[in-house]
Amino acid sequence: MPTSRLADHPDMAPLAAAALLLAGALGCGLIVPPVFWVALAGSVIAGIAILAFLHPTPFCVAWLLVVAMSLEMTFADVAGDEMFQPVIATVKGIGIALAMICALRFGPRLDPLNPVWAYLAMLAIGMVHGLHPGLSPAESIRSFVGSAAPFAFCFCRLPPNWPRSMIRAVAWCPSVAIAASVPIAMAGIRPLFVDSGGARLAGLGHPAFLAGVCLAAIYACLILLYRHGRARDLALLSVNFVFLLLTGARAPLAYAVAVTGISLATIRSTVFPWHHRLLLILAGSAAAPLLLLFAGDLSDIRLFNVVTNYAGDLSGRGLLWPAFEAASAQSPWLGWGIGAGNAVIPPDGPVARILHTWAAHNEYLRMEVEGGQVGRAAFIGLFAAWVFVHTRVLRPADARIMRLVFAAFACHAVTDNVLISTPACVLFALATAVFADARLALPDSAPKR
Repeated sequence: MPTSRLADHPDMAPLAAAALLLAGALGCGLIVPPVFWVALAGSVIAGIAILAFLHPTPFCVAWLLVVAMSLEMTFADVAGDEMFQPVIATVKGIGIALAMICALRFGPRLDPLNPVWAYLAMLAIGMVHGLHPGLSPAESIRSFVGSAAPFAFCFCRLPPNWPRSMIRAVAWCPSVAIAASVPIAMAGIRPLFVDSGGARLAGLGHPAFLAGVCLAAIYACLILLYRHGRARDLALLSVNFVFLLLTGARAPLAYAVAVTGISLATIRSTVFPWHHRLLLILAGSAAAPLLLLFAGDLSDIRLFNVVTNYAGDLSGRGLLWPAFEAASAQSPWLGWGIGAGNAVIPPDGPVARILHTWAAHNEYLRMEVEGGQVGRAAFIGLFAAWVFVHTRVLRPADARIMRLVFAAFACHAVTDNVLISTPACVLFALATAVFADARLALPDSAPKR
């Protein structure tokens, strides 16, 4: 008489594991009642980890959509500013945990040119040379982990469905973030738009963070459009541009227009013919003068307020940069260790109270403070080599788009926190997915299930 085995019913494995974990929690509750809730929480976490191990791609997609929402801002508004950093740490920590799960299931991989190695070198040099007076070793290590989090998936082999699912998820991130913020706004918990030199679309986070997510989504739409030439990808590209426009973020909009315009004008595609691309270029060129013409009537929206009133340094970088330049001058070659950028301006000081930020808004300046000339040169060199090596094996359209993306990223880093903010996780998830998709197309490169 045939017997039924658990291996013959793989769908029963999560249920069996959940039953065992729940039984263990109940057993702990009967033997030591005070630890029941701890055991139950541990069982739930272990159960989620088992599900993530069995179905890593859906969990990674869900994590990416949560990252794009910038929930740290909502938690800070509702529960207090002290929730800001813990929420960021939790979100990035989950990403690292998911990368470790992928590495356990499909195997790790060495990424020898990854910029994380420069971060590790700066961490070690800071510990030996000496840290900034306002920075402890524990804080420096925590900052290193947070800085490395966007690159975590680069160090594991990925399942075949992961890259394309993540590229599609990046393209939908702004729409999902806005959709999630609508009921919160209707309930009066947090407004959809905030006033910052004019109305700015914020969603559940900050307008600048949402703009960073929109920027990555536009790049993902370009990748999909050049791969498939579908009308729905073009429609999603247009929607993401509208969202980006409503955030009022000037630099991200400029880079999005530049990358998209150059791509449409110079990159060939058999599925996205020239006459279609020419129509888009002409439509965009015609839309710009119309927007400028009606800018005066739309001055309540932040971007048009900037155009009509010639607003200047809205982000207060002129107040931020002198303090970082002074800190860098005190240790120009080796810097003050990873995380020193968060210690230069006191969070409770007058500048931070006025601007509501103490970040550098210049990644080159922040890296100079943290790693000195040596650390910054190592990071830039590794980053450039990393992009060159990985884009060399991409399909032609993907390679050209990604090189334009990172050229714009290098320029954007002069005026924004593009490496340490949570939207960096979205952008580098896109880059990791595009790079992994090319590797999986090579013979014998797909991880074994």
